[in-house]
Amino acid sequence: MGIVANQSIKNTIITYLGFGLGAINVLFLFTEFVSDAYFGLIQYIFSTANVMMPILAFGVHNTLIKFYSSYKTRKSQNSFLLLMLLLPMAIIIPVFLLGYFSYQTISTWLAGSNNIVEGYTWLIFISAVAFAYFEVFYAWSRVQMQSVFGNFMKEVFHRIGTMVLLLCLYVDFITTDQLVYSLTAVYVIRVVIMKLYAFSLRFPSFYVGKIANLSSVLKYSGLIIVAGSVANIILELDKFMINRYVAIENVAYYSVAIYMASVIAVPSRSMHQIISPLTASLLNSGNKVALLELYKKSSLNLCIISGFIFLLVVLNVNELYSIINDSYKQGLVVVLIIGLSKLTDSFLGNNNAILFNSDYYRMVLVLGVFLTVLTVVLNIIFIPRFGINGAAYATFFAILLYNLAKLFFVMIKMHMQPFTKQTLGTIALIAASFLMFYFWDFWWHPMLNIALKSVLITFFYGGFVIYFNLSEDITWRLKALLAKFV
Repeated sequence: MGIVANQSIKNTIITYLGFGLGAINVLFLFTEFVSDAYFGLIQYIFSTANVMMPILAFGVHNTLIKFYSSYKTRKSQNSFLLLMLLLPMAIIIPVFLLGYFSYQTISTWLAGSNNIVEGYTWLIFISAVAFAYFEVFYAWSRVQMQSVFGNFMKEVFHRIGTMVLLLCLYVDFITTDQLVYSLTAVYVIRVVIMKLYAFSLRFPSFYVGKIANLSSVLKYSGLIIVAGSVANIILELDKFMINRYVAIENVAYYSVAIYMASVIAVPSRSMHQIISPLTASLLNSGNKVALLELYKKSSLNLCIISGFIFLLVVLNVNELYSIINDSYKQGLVVVLIIGLSKLTDSFLGNNNAILFNSDYYRMVLVLGVFLTVLTVVLNIIFIPRFGINGAAYATFFAILLYNLAKLFFVMIKMHMQPFTKQTLGTIALIAASFLMFYFWDFWWHPMLNIALKSVLITFFYGGFVIYFNLSEDITWRLKALLAKFV
């Protein structure tokens, strides 16, 4: 677990730095400097681009992770990497031509009842291409076991750029219209920098040789387009569909709530950056003993850490909403529901990496198609009736069913499950902490209340984790940290 622990810790620090900057942007700068309609527009553009991203990437970012370690010679690796670099163009070029000749029809459909969207729909395609190739170059660096710089670019760079642009808007250096275009430019600059870094680790060779298992590579890429899109679709489709049923301002309210809940997923995202290629390597080498150990450890550690973050978020959510624009308080229930769905995600550990990099990836496709359809249907039913809360309900039920299906599939086919008695102890601790602190409020300034309650939760939760030694890895690190201050 050395390389996993090392890069996971660095990635977690970087990701939380990014989320901290993002929190300032989303909770304070956007809500104060940008109108609700334009904030909703910006969220809609990039959410729709995120839905398109796995399709335009042709699944290459997943294919790179799965197959790279199976090529042993430098020539075979060069040929494989060159194919991965060019393959997304097989989707990007046709989509560009379709958009070019049908722009008006597509933009009108995407806008729905919100005419403000029509003039900016072409930015969705530009952003989606930038997102797609960023993931390709990020995967390029991750297979070289270098994930930290890419994680910085993924989590921090664009948020710094966004903050600078929002401050420029505040001092009237740019207009709101220019802000929308400039935010897209930030993502384009980001992918260029990521490309230069990836090529510094392994510069592409234009040697074209025979690629072993080419049919398997292409088949995997084709199928994983849909399978790899599931997470993006489930998490981003709700914003797209909110725009079609209610005023675009609601996308802004929903996005703020989603951002708060997304903090819970940071440990999982950080660990995934390095654990995915490591899982692929263990699968390719057939080391099932080490794979099972990694499965259990990743699940338990994420359960403990994400459970702690979940408590900090949901137990302070009322105070968080009291310090931002009043109109955004409509998202309070969304934070609780989506936060719970993020917590269930963490229980699966590296389950996604196992499925995506095993011979059973086709099942992810089957489950993904079913759950995508289910998500659309649930959104159609719930959003008109419950508004943004309905979108949260739809997302929660879809993710819960998807996670249960993946969990049971790995149990049945690969005879592995990630849970231990410590997992049950952790769930009991999370539930007890929630019941103990949910009704415990103070009457001072919200920021002071958040700080004080967070300290109490930290000592209570951390104390039980250490006392019952729920995780040897976490207990050792907590004791080492405490030793520095005692």
